[in-house]
Amino acid sequence: MRSRVVDALRRFDRRPAERPDLKRASVAIAIIEPGSFLLTRRAPTLRGHAGQWALPGGRNEPGESPGEAARRELAEELGLVLGADAELGMLDDYPTRSGYVITPVVLWAGTDGELQPNPAEVSELHRVPLELIDIEPRFLTIPESDAPVIQLPLFGRFVHAPTGAVLYQFREVVLHGRPTRVAHLEQPVFAWR
Repeated sequence: MRSRVVDALRRFDRRPAERPDLKRASVAIAIIEPGSFLLTRRAPTLRGHAGQWALPGGRNEPGESPGEAARRELAEELGLVLGADAELGMLDDYPTRSGYVITPVVLWAGTDGELQPNPAEVSELHRVPLELIDIEPRFLTIPESDAPVIQLPLFGRFVHAPTGAVLYQFREVVLHGRPTRVAHLEQPVFAWR
């Protein structure tokens, strides 16, 4: 599985977003054996985006690379400590309505062992089999934007952008080898703050 992910990411021509007006953040797509990834629900007490589906991640510290930030956030949120050798590659940057450029970093977590979600940040932790995101998303139109809103069906609900967009791009690039872009996909209005 690891070599398949590495090969797909090497073939992918990643697009960074040059947006100095936005803060930098990173998220971890942490792949665990035999073929799952880690997904959380944000704690309901968090100031921003409480209760939303999220990949582990957050704001980059000064001087921190996207990979360093993603690994630090993974350790802080889930107690999973990974070295730099776990970094397999990155997907396209995703500028958000709430003032960030998110860099998705794909990490190899191997066997995840005992995870310890931080209750101040994480209300739920899911080990999601990759086949669950290998489905077609819904694209909606909203009066507030000309861009389509992406909704990725999961667990009988929908995961919206940015997480839904990042997972959709991972599906396209890694599972199908298609260089699909997602930065143009819109977030629902509730996530604009």
